Amino acid sequence: MRTPISIALAALLTLPAIAGSYRFAAIWDGTKVWKDACISTEAGRIRSVGPCSPDATGLARYTAIPGLIDAHTHLTYLLDNSVNQSARSAAVVFLSQENARKTLETGVTTVRNLGAADYADIAMRDLIDSGQMLGPRMFVSGYGLTVSRGRTPSPGTADGVADVLRVVRQQIAAGADCVKMYGSTGSGRDVTGFQTFTFEEMKAAVDAAHALGKRIAIHSYGPDGARDAVRAGADSLEHATDMDDATIAEMVRRKTFYVPTIDHNRYYADNYRKLNYPPKAVDDLNDFIRRNLETARKAFRAGVRFAMGSDAVYTMFGENTRELEWFVKAGMTPEQALKTATTQGAELLGMEQSLGAIRPGYFADIVAVEGNPLDDIQVAIHKVRWVMKSGAVVVDKTK
Repeated sequence: MRTPISIALAALLTLPAIAGSYRFAAIWDGTKVWKDACISTEAGRIRSVGPCSPDATGLARYTAIPGLIDAHTHLTYLLDNSVNQSARSAAVVFLSQENARKTLETGVTTVRNLGAADYADIAMRDLIDSGQMLGPRMFVSGYGLTVSRGRTPSPGTADGVADVLRVVRQQIAAGADCVKMYGSTGSGRDVTGFQTFTFEEMKAAVDAAHALGKRIAIHSYGPDGARDAVRAGADSLEHATDMDDATIAEMVRRKTFYVPTIDHNRYYADNYRKLNYPPKAVDDLNDFIRRNLETARKAFRAGVRFAMGSDAVYTMFGENTRELEWFVKAGMTPEQALKTATTQGAELLGMEQSLGAIRPGYFADIVAVEGNPLDDIQVAIHKVRWVMKSGAVVVDKTK
């Protein structure tokens, strides 16, 4: 039996997708700009883009852009992990709601979540999809594949090709939308990039994921794991730094997506005291940022496809889109940077017919920003005022 409190909470979380028309000063639909135009929505989808009706909701101070896509998050990574282990999964899902809310406030309406313990990411995805939790649309990987490294094995631990095949299949059987593989060391204050899985193991993971209709992201901080991940056929390469010209050329040939996650190391450096990192770690992180940016610059000039990923963890949620500033520093125009978080992010997810653009039939994921993000990328990062996801307004700071 549902209590009055549970009914009230459900009413707050189940935001209705109301048909409506919304007027903007400008609309960037992912390809072109419409001036003084309206977006009409119905049943959570975009019905039309174009001339306005007299009853359109006035958002004429703002520019509309598609809901943004963060292609690399860890929504269930919490700074305080003091919850009782026996109740850990439920507690983590509950506490991660704040991360989900802050992510929406950045204009990110869709995430690819790459790695979570206890399948907490699958639980969050399903709660959000059913309207029982407020958050971005989630594409999740379950456990990321790791090699044994002197710690207690997890359901993601895999040593050898047979193990890799088993673990990939287990994640997909558990309900994962995609697969994550840690192809090198490197995380947090650790900026090493020693290759972990062999080429043969990476190839087995790629083939197993693809055979079951799923895409795979391979993490590699260093150039060796990156080279083998690309050769193995990974759909996206995460973090990779110091890649040689041959690897970059192979990425172009194979149309591999690059998700460099430059900004997450900025977050670690800025918060080293909060994270209990020694001061020396800041120098290492800043050196990695410099090399990561230079690699991204080389890859962009060569024609590699990019997707925006924050690698947000702990208290970084709410800063998800700061990666776009690094992309502009790497040589992109603001519009090219925005495409990494819209049309290109949707293509990485295999959702280019539903997400990443403001077009009839697409999900009604719309962000209103104050200013022109095609002139200044900071507008998209810092001046989000209103967010719609699937036709429901989930953030409103216009008052």
